[in-house]
Amino acid sequence: MGISNIIFLFVFITAIYFFIRNLKRIISSIKLGRNVDRFDRKFDRWKNMFRVALGQSKMTRRPVAGILHIILYLGFIIINIEIIEIIVDGVFGTHRFLSFIIPTELYNFLIGSFEILAFLVFVACLIYLARRNLLKIKRFWSKEMTKWPRTDANLILIFEILLMGAFLLMNASDSLLNSRGDYYYSVHFSNPISQFLIPFLDSFSNKNLVLIERFSWWFHIVGILGFLNYVLISKHLHIFFAFPSTYYANLNPLGQFTNLESVTNEVKLMMNPNSDPYSNVTDSNPPESFGAKDANDLNWVQLLNAYSCTECGRCTSNCPANETGKLLSPRKILMDTRDRITEISENKRKGLEDDKSLLGDYITPEELWACTSCNACTEACPIELDPLSIIMDMRRYLVMEQSAAPTELNMMFTNVENNGAPWQFSAADRLNWKDE
Repeated sequence: MGISNIIFLFVFITAIYFFIRNLKRIISSIKLGRNVDRFDRKFDRWKNMFRVALGQSKMTRRPVAGILHIILYLGFIIINIEIIEIIVDGVFGTHRFLSFIIPTELYNFLIGSFEILAFLVFVACLIYLARRNLLKIKRFWSKEMTKWPRTDANLILIFEILLMGAFLLMNASDSLLNSRGDYYYSVHFSNPISQFLIPFLDSFSNKNLVLIERFSWWFHIVGILGFLNYVLISKHLHIFFAFPSTYYANLNPLGQFTNLESVTNEVKLMMNPNSDPYSNVTDSNPPESFGAKDANDLNWVQLLNAYSCTECGRCTSNCPANETGKLLSPRKILMDTRDRITEISENKRKGLEDDKSLLGDYITPEELWACTSCNACTEACPIELDPLSIIMDMRRYLVMEQSAAPTELNMMFTNVENNGAPWQFSAADRLNWKDE
């Protein structure tokens, strides 16, 4: 094992270590959420995951973005098969070891397919950059899309362009060295795209070509390992979390709301004359609150949704409240929830506390009450995230814990309490209209 193999092994192990450590931190943040049962209907859940996450069924509702995304998606999955070969070569000092263990025709097909996909990914990323920065599509420039979210999206696209470029340049220089009879580069392979780069490299000496090939090889694999870790702090975390998010998605009809378990338990206590509502209340076990004030009052699926959000803005662009100029942006609800639960988790790890909360410091009541609960955001989301459930839980807190509902709702609550209906007249007068 040479020095380059030792360096590669060190880089690889270090990258994997940090990836696992940081992924565990995110998972621990998600586990701060309340428990919710999403382990029923396993067949339907697997079906939903394969249809939406793997099959990309909701992406193509917007054909241009959908087709481009499918290209990136296929490129991410298929081209990464080639990483297996690079890792083995890096550890053992071999060169294109797969070419010696699979049939030549299959190896040529794989490398040729990788190159075509790499080129398509390259083009798709350029189009995405143009859509974001030249066409300036509205949903990418909303006010919650501050400097960092926009920069994050651009960095990902530029990074993918560089990785695909390095892959094609590596193949081109490798193929040219093979044609010149270099003994180390003795594997001949199909190169339908990288062959067009060879004329630009033909003037280089073998020594310089080896430097170009090695630089491209190292840039490609180190770039992928770096990308693997960068994903954990970027909107592209959905690469991993889209699958569990669609598996644990709410399979009930949109608009069907559940009763809060805490409310149900409270009603049962009130209906039981022999119960003591304070029997289990202690300093370490305070009464359960209604709704959600902070991010850790939400359930773990809602927190998983927040980390899965890709900030595409389809939810916000379909939100009628947002389209009419209201403050509400479903995308911002998810982004704020992710930022807050990350902050809570970091504080917990450092032994710190703060006096902030998701409701008030991140999300205002005005945003929450702008929601019409139409579910357009959930229906539009490509991976079936549910910002509405977060909005409703925080509304429940405002109403049941703070009595802070809008005047119109408070009037309705009073009418229901006094008259058994939302209207301002008693039950005895409801049929008076028929006598007029």
